[in-house]
Amino acid sequence: MEEMLLFGNILHDPKPPRKYRERLLKLDDLTDKELRARYRFGRNSIMRITDIVREDIEHPTQRSHSLSAEMQVLVALRFFACGGFLKVVGDTIGIDKSTVSRCVQKVSDALNAKADQFIKWPSVQRKGDIKQGFVDNGGFPGVVGCIDGTHVRISAPSHDEPSFVNRKGYHSINTQAICDHEGRFTNVVARWPGSVHDSHIMRCSQVCTHLEESHLSVQDGLILGDSGYACRSFLMTPYLRPTEPCHEKFNKAHMKTRCCIERTFGWWKKRFNCLHQGIRMHPEKVCKIIMACAVLHNLAVEMKEPMDEYDNEIVNDDDLNILFRGPDEGRIVRDHITRGFFS
Repeated sequence: MEEMLLFGNILHDPKPPRKYRERLLKLDDLTDKELRARYRFGRNSIMRITDIVREDIEHPTQRSHSLSAEMQVLVALRFFACGGFLKVVGDTIGIDKSTVSRCVQKVSDALNAKADQFIKWPSVQRKGDIKQGFVDNGGFPGVVGCIDGTHVRISAPSHDEPSFVNRKGYHSINTQAICDHEGRFTNVVARWPGSVHDSHIMRCSQVCTHLEESHLSVQDGLILGDSGYACRSFLMTPYLRPTEPCHEKFNKAHMKTRCCIERTFGWWKKRFNCLHQGIRMHPEKVCKIIMACAVLHNLAVEMKEPMDEYDNEIVNDDDLNILFRGPDEGRIVRDHITRGFFS
């Protein structure tokens, strides 16, 4: 009923379009808490998101039945928040399934086009703050990010279907992400089928190339990954078979620090339930939705949207825990860090 108040009055208004922003802001019966329950963002945040994508999604004409930028954003946010079928979302808010699909696609495309503005590798100055934040959180020195992969369920595609079946037996997109100590994504790769191993995604990524070319010493910063990745001079993994007390201390600090990415995935999928529930679209569209939700997640962190209600889901239940089998040239660096900080 409340959603019909929000959408219905605008969509069925026979008069020319009004200033929808003003009308949205005057809906006193919907508090920020109620807006967050439906769209995962408060009023000011919704307006900020709309301003970011307005030029890309606003209709060039002012026909009475065209959806405003605000309306398109709300429709897309509703889908991201609850997932499920486009028709169900459309029926809930009183618009056609095809309209919901267009809104989701246009908003996703607009956010993807601006992803580099909101998902950025940290600057030298920012790295200092991140290192200190990770030390405070888990006690591991020199960390500028934590990496992991998570699987977003999709329906079986018509083309190359076997490639999308992961080792748990369902179709998915394997998404790699790196986050900082605040849970902000600094790198996201969402384009690989579910059967692809985490280490391969990392090896083929631009961030790996950047680190291989620019990482000269431990002072340049480390990223932490689980045993599914190769131990590199810039990527520290835990000891699989610790034999000394310092190895145990290393692993304990590693686990405590690296859990940030698990918690971030939990926040992300809880806030945008379409990522947890699954997306019934073509893989290319799913990849754009994943990136759009990553941009929105960073905006939520930037705008300090509450995350307390998502703290009960901090485990990445899509982690397939597949060990990396191959050369670990970073073992010398790992032993150096262990002797220097955990002996």
